[in-house]
Amino acid sequence: MKRTIPTLLAILLAGCAGRDVQQYQANTPVLDPAEYFTGVTDAWGMFQQRDGKVTKRFHVEITGSQQQGALLLDERFRYDDGTTQQRVWRLVRDGKDDGGQHWRGTAADVKGEARGSAAGNALRWQYTLLLPVDGTTYAMQFDDWMFLVDRCTMINRASMRKFGIEFGQVTLTFRRRACSP
Repeated sequence: MKRTIPTLLAILLAGCAGRDVQQYQANTPVLDPAEYFTGVTDAWGMFQQRDGKVTKRFHVEITGSQQQGALLLDERFRYDDGTTQQRVWRLVRDGKDDGGQHWRGTAADVKGEARGSAAGNALRWQYTLLLPVDGTTYAMQFDDWMFLVDRCTMINRASMRKFGIEFGQVTLTFRRRACSP
């Protein structure tokens, strides 16, 4: 029993540490967010509650441009219920170390600053989104993991949490229009 408790604590703490984007450093193709998102990109996604039930589906048209050292992403959402939304990100590189790329970004409905790191074919992007629901705005923590499949296609899985409790997940598939037939 004396050995069991420290072992369980070590396992729990390791689980809290999460994955490190550097583990994908050797994976190809290499993801450069500025290169991938410059131009027009389409994305299709869905929101799933904790129990797996899909409650919202959507399409996003993303127009990316590089201006004054920043990557601007104009995201235009169209949800399955007919509603629309726009989010404009301003992303800047935040130096490099360990072979990875570090990013920070802002958007009107993001609290504070988003932070991200890319290595190999992966990007981890973390931020707090101010999410309006039925007249109340909730500050939800997002932990996005994006993986470049090929030069045209990327898959994103995001965990949405509040007070450390996962409320749901967002899954997206991105496709650059320049690659379309």
